[in-house]
Amino acid sequence: MSAHEGWEKRGWTGHVLRMLGGRDAGVAFLFLTPALGILGMFMIVPMLAAVNMSLRGGKQGMGPFVGLGNYVEALGSGAFWNSVRVTVYYVIGTVPVTLGLSFAVAYVLYRLGRGGRVLRVLFFVPYVTSSVAAAMVWRGLFNVQTGVFNEVLTGVGLAPQQWLLEPRGVLYLLSGGWVGADVGPSLALCCVILFDIWHMSGFMVVVFFAGLTAIPRELEEAARIDGAGGLGVVWHVVLPLLSPTVFFLTVVGVIRAFQAFNSFYTLTMGGRGTLGTTENLVMHIYMNFYEYGYWGYGCAVAVLLSAAIVGLTVVQWRVLGSRVHYS
Repeated sequence: MSAHEGWEKRGWTGHVLRMLGGRDAGVAFLFLTPALGILGMFMIVPMLAAVNMSLRGGKQGMGPFVGLGNYVEALGSGAFWNSVRVTVYYVIGTVPVTLGLSFAVAYVLYRLGRGGRVLRVLFFVPYVTSSVAAAMVWRGLFNVQTGVFNEVLTGVGLAPQQWLLEPRGVLYLLSGGWVGADVGPSLALCCVILFDIWHMSGFMVVVFFAGLTAIPRELEEAARIDGAGGLGVVWHVVLPLLSPTVFFLTVVGVIRAFQAFNSFYTLTMGGRGTLGTTENLVMHIYMNFYEYGYWGYGCAVAVLLSAAIVGLTVVQWRVLGSRVHYS
């Protein structure tokens, strides 16, 4: 018997090591301990504190224990459900459009070969730019008096718009009043969606391009020899082989969209002046937690949001994960 084998069989340490799978697993766990400690300190402990605070009423988390009272209040609040609706509009407006646009751009750059190197860098620049700084630039473009977008509209003979200050629905404006003003996303929310499509597309273009370069060109050439056209090659060869990338970007995109904050706050100043049409769930949490001081209610909504994100991620893994081709 070696020295370390005898050590493994003695005392509670040996019992733990046997449970972990032996000495090698114990050493691995030892190296993981600092990372697990940081994870617990900055993620697990704050999460548990938020759950505990969500069970208390009053302001600044100093109120009495109310159990699930804050959750009941949130689920019965019109402001909460309005923020859910805004969040759903935002997710539907950003994720599919950004995925489709990014794939189209990445495929064009992929077909260009080496000639598209400069363009790849240019498309990635928006993503590495600070979202707050970029949003401030776009806020200037949407300015009612001096913005470029209104200058373009007036230049072609159209009426200027309120853009980030417009709470009426974009369908109402496009239909000339035939659709209700509260139907669909507001024009202000569409402006936020447009900005985030522009800002997020750079990341997705790079990831799509990396996935495309991993596809053997022989498969595309074989499909063309068999008579497949350009769209046929993309639909029957490229997209099936690119399904792991599409799946990854879909999951990441949905999670990011549910957690969006910078663009909403910077472009619309927290939804002020838009009658709540740009107050998504994260903004609803922020307003109640920091502006109004209702820490318990804000934490309750945060817990509900976290549960929704986890639930949607599981659904995506079950529904979309089964359609992914890894070979």
